[in-house]
Amino acid sequence: MSAKRAHVIVLGNEKGGSGKSTTAMHVIVAALREGRKVASIDLDARQGTLTRYLANRRNYARAEGFDLPMPAHYAVDRRNNLPFGAPLLAEERDRLRLLLDGAMFAHDLLVIDTPGSDSELSRYGHAYADTLVTPINDSLVDFDVLAHVDPRTLTVKAPSHYAEMVWQAKKERAERNLGSIDWVVMRNRLSHLDARNKREIERLMRDFATRLGCRVAQGFAERVIYRELFLQGLTMMDLEDVKPGAMSMSHVAARQEVRSLLDALRLPPRRAAA
Repeated sequence: MSAKRAHVIVLGNEKGGSGKSTTAMHVIVAALREGRKVASIDLDARQGTLTRYLANRRNYARAEGFDLPMPAHYAVDRRNNLPFGAPLLAEERDRLRLLLDGAMFAHDLLVIDTPGSDSELSRYGHAYADTLVTPINDSLVDFDVLAHVDPRTLTVKAPSHYAEMVWQAKKERAERNLGSIDWVVMRNRLSHLDARNKREIERLMRDFATRLGCRVAQGFAERVIYRELFLQGLTMMDLEDVKPGAMSMSHVAARQEVRSLLDALRLPPRRAAA
């Protein structure tokens, strides 16, 4: 990490419902509780899940009298009522560049949540990634976002449009001497049961990772608690402080999943205080 530049984590996946915003929120809060100075940018302001999650957190803290750590948050919306997928205007690119560069200069860590569809706005966010995290539900349907599978042999046949977009972003970044993108595919909503589908996904992920140059990380198990915390704006890393004595074994296991993900991301050491 440069002394004047934040490490950038981008949450990206062209399929909605993969858990990008939930993952982003848990990474943000876990990093804040490590003592990092964190900024967050919601490029999916039309859906606005991360923005609403943080608003719920602010309201809950105010109502209950808690001092919860918060990032410096920014939501990006299209101006002039332009359609969401329309190309960015020159003034929008300039505004985005200033926002992203400013956030990187003033913080240790910048977390960017991107839209769940292909757009220039999403590709712009991907281009800034030092670490790209792609949460994917543990199913063959969701794996199709990454690669197409031969139905007869159950082997990876070809990368998807999203994988090709990431590969192009990595290539352009290397050509500009900005270093590589550490692409981490996060297996999300894992079943507690050992099933054939789970084993097939694991095998396909290994094949995909070898061919496309990414890493595979274990994400979060299928737990109701992750969805329940949204309305209060809380994460698993907050429960011990705001609800002492209410931690069950399932909560402890979920908190360990968050810590394991942070370890898997291999973030640089936090910046020393000036």
